[in-house]
Amino acid sequence: MAEVRESIQQGAPDEEELIAGARGADFDGMRIHSVRLPGLVAHQEVIFGNQGEGLTLRHDSYDRSSFMTGVNLGIKEVVKRHELVYGLEHLL
Repeated sequence: MAEVRESIQQGAPDEEELIAGARGADFDGMRIHSVRLPGLVAHQEVIFGNQGEGLTLRHDSYDRSSFMTGVNLGIKEVVKRHELVYGLEHLL
């Protein structure tokens, strides 16, 4: 599993890890790598493999405008809620 994000504003090297040791770590037998590079917004990649084969799932976000649909939904839904909601999946 790998992710690549812009090195400034988000995902800076001093950012706290959600899973201790996740950067380059082995989590339940899965290798996790995280890369921060200037000019990259967000790229996530999950690679499944076996001997002689591989399957790669990848998501690329080239501009922050790609997040605006979710931001817009969150803004519209937050005024309807009376309790904390964590995660957009609960608003869909």
